[in-house]
Amino acid sequence: MASENSQPPKEMPYGIIGEDNMSSKEKLEKYTGIVDWAYLKPHFESGALIYVDPTLSITEVGKAFADDMKGKIEAWLKSGDLVNPDELHAKWWQENPQDFTALVVSPFVLMQPVES
Repeated sequence: MASENSQPPKEMPYGIIGEDNMSSKEKLEKYTGIVDWAYLKPHFESGALIYVDPTLSITEVGKAFADDMKGKIEAWLKSGDLVNPDELHAKWWQENPQDFTALVVSPFVLMQPVES
């Protein structure tokens, strides 16, 4: 039982936990990395994976997603510069290991083959 003299707890500084002062460019760099197919496969299976043609900058595409530039994204999808991979792609990447640059722009994961 609480005593009559007890005071209410002090407020927790919740703002600190979620505070994020990074620029868009810093966030895109933070969530970009080199990965293999094993890392990407669960994202493919959940439908969140998007293939970015090597002629595009994955950072530019990520920024378009982050800034909700629907017209630009739709144009890339229509031209085939962005593709939602299918089972044939997945099978190829499973059988032909290679590295990819991946960029997480929630809820999506962008992928692009690493140029050798």
